[in-house]
This record gives sequence, structure tokens and C-alpha cells, in this order.
Amino acid sequence: MDASIKKNLQKIACKVRMGVIEGTYNAKSGHPGGSLSIADTLTYLYYEQMNADPSAADDPDRDRLVLSKGHTAPALYSVLAQKGYFPEEELKSLRHIGALLQGHPCIHIPGVDMSSGSLGQGISAACGMALAGKLDRKSYKVYAILGDGEIEEGQVWEAAMFAAHYSLDNLVAIVDNNGLQIDGPISEVCSPEPITDKFAAFGWKVITMDAHDFDSIDAAFKRAAETDGQPVAIIQKSTKGKGVSFMEDQVGWHGTAPNKDQYDQAMAELSAQLKELEG
Repeated sequence: MDASIKKNLQKIACKVRMGVIEGTYNAKSGHPGGSLSIADTLTYLYYEQMNADPSAADDPDRDRLVLSKGHTAPALYSVLAQKGYFPEEELKSLRHIGALLQGHPCIHIPGVDMSSGSLGQGISAACGMALAGKLDRKSYKVYAILGDGEIEEGQVWEAAMFAAHYSLDNLVAIVDNNGLQIDGPISEVCSPEPITDKFAAFGWKVITMDAHDFDSIDAAFKRAAETDGQPVAIIQKSTKGKGVSFMEDQVGWHGTAPNKDQYDQAMAELSAQLKELEG
């Protein structure tokens, strides 16, 4: 990847992380850990990969994104705000009664393609969107982001079987493999491993990537774009809480918001990272 493009993406991803902290702090609730782990991927999707334009948010030919792990809405909202779908100021009213941005993605929010949050269901909706695109002879792509704990849900594998059966090569599922879910490590709760082998067995093209390395992300999505005749599963190895030292790889930041001291520390760390990137 071109160095200037990569640095720009790194700066945007840092701002997306700051938006996650801003939103969850002001909400006094939310899921910062899993939101931070997908910030780089969302940044790449909206700034390099997807046909998604805030001035034509309802374009029938746009690419779609379904955040199947809907509890990480703070990251989606933050990247949408960066992209210009709504003002960044809205992030401060996350989860407030009557506010635009609720705890899980709602389809009435500009830029949100599917209401989600009940784990396992988003990927099924994405399959429906992809099949509709095939039937309507549309060229759009559908991207779905799932949690590695979420894929313990049986509905995910019904959807996986469906997608392969209908050769939905316009569908890309990204599994955020940070190794942690709300009840602890996935290996202890109900291990979905080996994730790559399972998707391959269901007839998917499987690609792996480092979720925090834009060269790796770029290479993975380029390989996905070259795949014909089968859906693609990108298994991204990520760090829960990435970018904030005391949140990294800590299960407790699933459903817990930072307090004032933690907010100040997190924003200071991210501001320092951004300053270094801009220097």
C-alpha cells in the first residue's frame, strides 16, 4: 500500500477510536473493547473499499455493510461521522433517550444498512442482501462483520451453508477474532476454533489478515475481490481494546464504559498517537 494512503488511514482510524471513547464515556455504557478492535477494518472499508457516499446514502447500487456484532456500534457510528453521514457531535449523545444514535445500529440512522444486535442474525440479513443483488443483477458487494464469540450461534452456520449453496461471491464476512467475549476467552466459553477450517468446510473462500496492519488488510480485501463463485470469509486476528493501553486484551471492556480518569487517559494516549502520525 502507498505510504501516504496508509498514513492517512492510520490517522482516520485513530480519530475513529477517539470517537468510540467519546461515545461510550458520554453514554456511561457501551462496548469499547470490541469497537476498538474493528476500527482499522471499518476505516479501510469506508475509505478504500466500499462504494459508500453520504451524499447518496440510499443509492440502490451502493455497497452494504451489516454490523452483525451490533454491540460494537460505537465504532460504526464513529467512522460514519468521520465520513460525513452525520455530525461528530452526535457521538456525545450515544444511547441517550431520543438521540439519533442508539446502543445498537438502527436502520433509520444515516449510513446504517441494517438494524442489528441480536447476535447471529446480521449475517443472515447480509445473505439476503447479497442474494437480492444477484437476482437483480446488481454489482454491489455486501460486507458483514461478526464477532468470534458470535459465531457460536447456530444461525451463523445456517447462513454460511446458505451463502455457499447460492454461490454468493458478492458477500464478504469478516470475523473479528480478538479471542474474547463477554463471559471470557472464547476458548473457555464455547470454542469456535478452528474458525478457518469451519468456514472452508462450509464452502467459503477463507483469507486471514492482521486487523491492525493496513498492508495486511489491503492484501486480504484485494484477494477477496478476485474470488469468484463462492462467498469469502476474512478471519482477522485483532486485539480487543486496540489503541488504549489499559483496555487492550482485557475482557472487562465488553459492556463497561470508561470513567472520567480513564476517559482522560484514553484520549491522551490516542491524541499522542494522532500527533505522532501527523508529525
